[in-house]
Amino acid sequence: MHWVPVAALSDNYIWLVADDAGNAFVVDPGEAAPVEAALAARGWRLTAILLTHHHNDHIGGVFDLVRDHDVEVIAPLDTRIPYKTQIVDDGDTVTLDAPKASFKVMAVPGHTSTHIAYAGEGFLFCGDTLFSIGCGRLFEGTPGQMLASLDRFASFPPETLVCCAHEYTAANIRFALSVDPDNGELRRRSDEVARLRAEGRPSVPSRLAEECASNPFLRVDSEAIARWAQSQGQDHATRTERFAALRRAKDTFTA
Repeated sequence: MHWVPVAALSDNYIWLVADDAGNAFVVDPGEAAPVEAALAARGWRLTAILLTHHHNDHIGGVFDLVRDHDVEVIAPLDTRIPYKTQIVDDGDTVTLDAPKASFKVMAVPGHTSTHIAYAGEGFLFCGDTLFSIGCGRLFEGTPGQMLASLDRFASFPPETLVCCAHEYTAANIRFALSVDPDNGELRRRSDEVARLRAEGRPSVPSRLAEECASNPFLRVDSEAIARWAQSQGQDHATRTERFAALRRAKDTFTA
């Protein structure tokens, strides 16, 4: 598989994946023009669209792509998502013929109530549920739901490519260092991201092993996060309460 994160809007990434023959699928096309440009530059042919949730910066380009390409549109059951040709839910398998690929569908509520992710072929297309060194805001879900969703990701193979949908990594690292300053893997990732961004390159995908070692939202059971929670007055917090405290702190973090 050949893959590219296509930059779109202000800070989105649209994931474009193709086989050697140039058959390609796209994940969460928030706008069509960057996708069309990437396809044309590589001589690829679009065959399928995979959608994780209903926000417009993830589906805004679907109308134009459906108009101009003969494609399947695979999405969760949500009336806010138009143009679906295949509705999928937790436990389903998405099988594509060209490129030949198979993905497990996972319901991962938290950011939105109907958010799903696609896992397979070494990829995790997680939309706005998991970011590199961060996680999505809780617009329609609860801390318990989001933590359960993230827990499902943490069990995947360590080399899994985390293909999230935004270039938020540098800002996420600044927050993570404020709660876990002695984390050597986090500091290594900070240096790496600074170099990548200085070179004009994306900070993603990351590998799941990196996220499990450095992302505070995947480390709520660690001693470091427990100590941070205690410093916030959460002396006997459950893991869900620690996660909720992290998410609240990130929502108001400004450094």
